Amino acid sequence: FFVIKKYFTMASFANLPAILQPKEEDIQMMLSAGVHTGTRNAEAAMQEYIWRRRNDGVHILNIGKTWEKLVLAARVIVSIENPEDVIAISARPYGMRAVLKFAHYTGAQSIAGRFTPGTFTNQITKQFREPRLLVVTDPRTDSQSVREASYVNVPVIAFCDSDSPLQFVDVAIPANNKGKYSIGLLYWLLAREVLRLRGSVSRATDWEVPVDLFFHRDVEELKKNEEEQAAKLEDAAAAAAAETAVAVETGLVETEVAAAAYGAGFDAAAPAQDAAYTSWEGEAEAGPPSEW
Repeated sequence: FFVIKKYFTMASFANLPAILQPKEEDIQMMLSAGVHTGTRNAEAAMQEYIWRRRNDGVHILNIGKTWEKLVLAARVIVSIENPEDVIAISARPYGMRAVLKFAHYTGAQSIAGRFTPGTFTNQITKQFREPRLLVVTDPRTDSQSVREASYVNVPVIAFCDSDSPLQFVDVAIPANNKGKYSIGLLYWLLAREVLRLRGSVSRATDWEVPVDLFFHRDVEELKKNEEEQAAKLEDAAAAAAAETAVAVETGLVETEVAAAAYGAGFDAAAPAQDAAYTSWEGEAEAGPPSEW
């Protein structure tokens, strides 16, 4: 990992101006997400994007070329006047959320899930669309949309792994298109670069949208997290109720003790009363004899 990081951070991006060159944080995120990890198989057309092969047979992609192709794809997307003419497609479950978020922040359209045949060629269908640019997560999984795009002369931008076919692909971005973190990060970087080229986001500051929003979220994991949060809330409520009960009992005991102390003090401070002054009989005996 550190060897790869050292190699790619020291790599020169001669084809890019200084303003478009990646930062060290971008390279670190790409390595952490496994963008450079390919497969054991390699397509002949992808040989120029492969850096080397590990001992276990997995191909390592060149992240420098990945970044250059990301910038090129962003420039192509920005050249489309109407953002809605760009369609991002992902039939792979790990890329559905990323496609929706990419379309939301860039103003493009998205097709998440199964691609209906004839969407680009059959005008009778209800979902007929006429895009000017296509962004594909995997050329193999989304082969139907790539083939139809070739029929209507629509350029295609695709994230291509080491074993991905490049037929009908105009801009191939070499990257890992099978991991959920890799796919989410790639769409996040592409959306950020598009917004930067449009002037919506400044390069001097970080993009306020976190990359976590582009990652795929499993339903089971969400349910598990909700159950854990509910259990924590129940435990907190039970602890708070126990503390309240203890406080109430302590307050009652203190009140009883204070009342007892107050009563004892009142009895001790009360003066002794003489029967001669409180009884009528005492007053009659003490007074002078009456004429009656």
